[in-house]
Amino acid sequence: MRQTSWVAAVGAAVTLMGASAYAEDKPIIHDGEYNYLRAQFGEQWDAQDLEIDGRLAEIYEANGGTPPNILYVLIDDVSFGQMGNRAMNYVTGIDTPNINDFATQGMSLMRMYTEPSCTPTRTAFLTGRQPYRAGVEEVKVALVGEGLAAEEVTIAEILKKVGYNTAHVGKWHQGDIEQAYAHNQGFDWAAFPLHQQVQLSLMTREAMQANNMLGLHSSGQSNQFALDQRFKPYGLVTGIEGEAGGMAREVDLAPGEEWTQAHYVEMNERYQRQTLEQLERLAGEDAPFFMQYWPLYPLNFVYPDQSTSRNGGFMADKLEVIDDWFGEVLAKLDEVGAADNTIVVFMADNGLMYHYEGTSGLSQLIYRGGKTQHLEGGVRTDAFVRWPGVVEPGSAAGDIIHVSDLFTTFARIAGATDHIPRDRVIDGIDQTALLLEGEGNSRRDYVYNYEGLTMRSVVKQEFKMHVAAPGVPGAAAPVFNVYRDPREENPLVGYSLWSGASFQDMIKRHHKMIAKYPHLPLGKGTPYEGIENLRPESLETREVFMSWQ
Repeated sequence: MRQTSWVAAVGAAVTLMGASAYAEDKPIIHDGEYNYLRAQFGEQWDAQDLEIDGRLAEIYEANGGTPPNILYVLIDDVSFGQMGNRAMNYVTGIDTPNINDFATQGMSLMRMYTEPSCTPTRTAFLTGRQPYRAGVEEVKVALVGEGLAAEEVTIAEILKKVGYNTAHVGKWHQGDIEQAYAHNQGFDWAAFPLHQQVQLSLMTREAMQANNMLGLHSSGQSNQFALDQRFKPYGLVTGIEGEAGGMAREVDLAPGEEWTQAHYVEMNERYQRQTLEQLERLAGEDAPFFMQYWPLYPLNFVYPDQSTSRNGGFMADKLEVIDDWFGEVLAKLDEVGAADNTIVVFMADNGLMYHYEGTSGLSQLIYRGGKTQHLEGGVRTDAFVRWPGVVEPGSAAGDIIHVSDLFTTFARIAGATDHIPRDRVIDGIDQTALLLEGEGNSRRDYVYNYEGLTMRSVVKQEFKMHVAAPGVPGAAAPVFNVYRDPREENPLVGYSLWSGASFQDMIKRHHKMIAKYPHLPLGKGTPYEGIENLRPESLETREVFMSWQ
């Protein structure tokens, strides 16, 4: 879209948004707890939204009539406190100087909540909906014939409706069916692995030799009595690239070639190069851009020939690589003249992969738990946002925010709120006020933590209730104060006695909304369709998979 028409479109959107910040007559459908809060603060928020509309209009005008670009960098499996803080660098023996410096240039979101693992967090961000609402339960490793459904509406699709150019580079992990591919979910161009790092770095000979992968590689045992030759995953597609409306192509693996750690290293380096290339291309276009860079590192399961960090763990070293690469990304924004009008968010998707704690070099630090767990260590991560001239440098916010809030917030900032669906629950809360006005302006003080389809805990302010097991009275559910007991080890009845009923009411309000707006189904289909150059071994593994479906 040319800039002149862009200005007209954005101006119309801002005018229509009005006091409620919504262009449509129907409001966005939020969860019951948000509605409970809005009944208390709605008038105050509506008045604040009028002021925010004016601020956004001023920001657009100062930037030639266009809203900001958005760059979202999401890294894998790093617990809260691991980066962005020089003191913690000395504690862990892992240096992150570029991330530390970046943290001083904007706002540190000190109570960012995610989902407990990779796929769910990414679904929550992309759709603004907690993943169970889209049928997404957990991380999948091999062929499943499932993925993010075409009926889900992603932030990329919403931003494209108001003229943004879009690109995705790096981890995707939203399924192995055609409708779930990134270039079919709103991205003009995308380069991503179809699966994830368990396949790419753990299911290798080198990971077996590092004693991190056991039993898979044929060289690790004689396999004397193995009858089933199809029990172990084989023939999986690796990295693909595609453009919207077109077929994808697998890259960097020939038919019959064994995937190795060297391929994984090259894939990471390629994604870094492509990120810099895409930023240069997008900055040269006559429209704002939305770009996702989701590196595969620091997840890695093989020691390098020479460690570079004081820590020496096989993931610790890669976190330092990520820090170097993030510095290159920020330098590229400066080089192409886009830094001043680009919102950059840098964060992790969930806590560490604690299964390799110790040897990986990453650790739980302040909060207990990690990947796959509802504990604070699984769902609390470092998160930083920079928006020059808008977000106060060196600021921090102790308000609760959930990763799904970025969906609604980005849409608001881009003038695209009216394209958010009104036929389903949107968990993401517009947090533009928090970014513009600072700490104390979040519009949520709660989070529901799920593991798969099971609610495991509820957070309200500084209190957290672990949901009681079936048959156990709600009053007996353990309640923690995460300020006093960040590792959730000492539930006190003094909290439970007064808060138990209130937590149960929160759960009832949540379930009432589920009953009114049932979850949508996960997308289903034949794996690997839409890839034009499938290797023979990939065709075979798909044929075997489909033979018993």
